[in-house]
Amino acid sequence: MSHKTLLRTGPLLPGGASPYGSLGLPGPGGLALPSGFTGRVVASSGHKVAGLTWHAAPDGGACFPDGDGWIYVSNSELPLLGGASALRFHADGSVGDAYRILSGTDLNCAGGATPWQTWLSCELGHRGRVFECDPYGARAARPRLAMGRFKHEAAACDPERGVVYMTEDEPDGCFYRFRPGDWGDLTEGTLEVLCSSGRWRVVPSPAALLQETRHQVEDARHFDGGDACHYAGGVCYFTTKGDTGLWAYDAQTSTLDRLCEGVRAITAAPSGDLYVARETTQIDVIAPDRAVTPFLRLVGHEGAELTGLAFSPRGDRLYFSARRGRTEGHTFEVAGPFRG
Repeated sequence: MSHKTLLRTGPLLPGGASPYGSLGLPGPGGLALPSGFTGRVVASSGHKVAGLTWHAAPDGGACFPDGDGWIYVSNSELPLLGGASALRFHADGSVGDAYRILSGTDLNCAGGATPWQTWLSCELGHRGRVFECDPYGARAARPRLAMGRFKHEAAACDPERGVVYMTEDEPDGCFYRFRPGDWGDLTEGTLEVLCSSGRWRVVPSPAALLQETRHQVEDARHFDGGDACHYAGGVCYFTTKGDTGLWAYDAQTSTLDRLCEGVRAITAAPSGDLYVARETTQIDVIAPDRAVTPFLRLVGHEGAELTGLAFSPRGDRLYFSARRGRTEGHTFEVAGPFRG
């Protein structure tokens, strides 16, 4: 988790000096990076990696520690076949294994990592479910139905308040939080929705058999297509794809702020810097002082969507995927002197 976050008030400040300098010429895979950084493609849809055929439509992702190495998990936003796969990296960065951790689910779009080292894979389909998966591949994935049945996009854990925030991909979608009875056990709990008053209210029927969850609470606040979601330093950041907004819910003060437009995916580095994927094939860095500068540009992938941003446990490698439609997808790694 980041030990810093954005200043609490004030606008973002585009331009200015990047903490990493200007971008160089495109290198392998079309990555234009600052000096000192290197990039590579670690997996491509339809191609073998460590014996596994990498899935199409790579979307949300996260990293997990694994001894001296680490694991990167990636969802597949395919209908009926969706699920999620994992890449296991050795300490030197080589790929040692690749395997499925979830299969036979529908439109697994985004999700989120838990503090107890599991992956929440979220289904985007009608009455979608949240599946809790083992990134190490030792235990079978399990649906967490108490977290609600709706078009799930992403999830983000807030260990300070013991809740999981969730976004909903509907033109009038809501912003939810799930409060488990016991932190670390998501089988039972209470689903709540953020309301226009700024307060949270209980969703009466998370199973949504007779009425959609977003329509069960009269004062529920609606957003234009909830998308990515990430918690860092007391703030839950989420994006809305309909209006490409980046929002910040300050859990300490229970206030919501719209930061900017043109953002689709987001993650945070240990430094407190935010890394945001733009509508274009560019990732920007937002420093804690709110300065916004380019970090990388992906050339030759016009029309692709950048998804699954995640840092390795040591914070020295950034992973993401570039997907175009439901067939073409490439998963990238960028390594270098990220700020600590």
